[in-house]
Amino acid sequence: MTPGTDSKPVIIAMSDASDAYEATQELTSMLYRPDLCGILFFCSAEYDLEQLAVALNSSFTGMALVGCTTAGEITPRGYDQKSIVAIGFHQDYFSLESSLIDQLDRFSLSDAQTQVDQLIHSLRKRSSSYLSGRCFALTLLDGLSSQEELVLVALNSALGNIPHFGGSAGDDIQLAGTHVFYQGAFHSDAAVLTLIYSGLDFEVFSTHHMQSLATKLVVTEAEPDTRKVIELNGEPAAEVYARMLGVPVDQLNPKAFALHPLAVKLGHEYYVRSIQQVNSDLSLTFYCAVGNGMVLTAMQPQPILPDLETRFADIEARIGEPLITLGCDCFLRRLETEHLGGLSEASDFLTKHRVIGFNTYGEHFDGVHINQTFTGVVIGKKVVT
Repeated sequence: MTPGTDSKPVIIAMSDASDAYEATQELTSMLYRPDLCGILFFCSAEYDLEQLAVALNSSFTGMALVGCTTAGEITPRGYDQKSIVAIGFHQDYFSLESSLIDQLDRFSLSDAQTQVDQLIHSLRKRSSSYLSGRCFALTLLDGLSSQEELVLVALNSALGNIPHFGGSAGDDIQLAGTHVFYQGAFHSDAAVLTLIYSGLDFEVFSTHHMQSLATKLVVTEAEPDTRKVIELNGEPAAEVYARMLGVPVDQLNPKAFALHPLAVKLGHEYYVRSIQQVNSDLSLTFYCAVGNGMVLTAMQPQPILPDLETRFADIEARIGEPLITLGCDCFLRRLETEHLGGLSEASDFLTKHRVIGFNTYGEHFDGVHINQTFTGVVIGKKVVT
């Protein structure tokens, strides 16, 4: 079967209705079909999540549903907020299997291997045409759990050569509660692992737009478990960071963090470690793990669009025009783009390349937890034989 002849491989639906029941009804009118094998959704944390769960369960009875709350949505309109967006996957082109990871702080390599093996076994039973290299993994994880590193390292070992991407759930930058959705309910302190088999060509990728600067800051006191840095270069962390920016400590806010990120160098690559907040004791809490003795490099954001244009052009040269791109985009990138007046242009780019996804509190790529990046999968229109 060729995509677009007898069936659509994916169906995209969205609603910006503020009422959970009304929003679900709008999704249902666009999305519900008996030949879908599963639905993936991303929703604003401003919805009444209990009502939303009831409405979704009522409308999509018997349908596999996976999703999470966001720090902003990426819909057919581009960057969006206070909305819900969903993707339905047709059973002729996809198979999805998901599992819940709870008690994140106790998740082990053995647990990861058991879950991955079970999901692969289930996929093979459902997809007689299961082929090596035709599967990718998506992780959605409570963005305030501070457990991404532990979980992702274990999963990366268990997944082997299965490419993996994902994002940490957000809550519209309230930092109060983030949730993932699995088997009819929203969960905190949890993650959802989804393996997706596709008969279509695809490519998983990650990209960022940062350039390293000469300034280095050494973490001289930290609490890795809470991602709190107490001292940089032997002084209160917030004071050192504010001095580097040339502003008072009371002017440190998400906009400043977005425009002046820090990163750790691993091998030849820089991985951004974004700041979440300034604490009353002048320590800094990060979105990623930061430990004692770590050297942080000041980074300079470059224009976002040229990097995205280059990366998408490269991928599309290999797999053709995208059917859809599932994207996990750091909310700090959105803040930066908005501050620089480029939000409309960026939204047009996302719409053109059929990007659907959400703004995250952290991105996942092949076992690494990172910030201020764009990770995702481009799914092409070509059926792989």
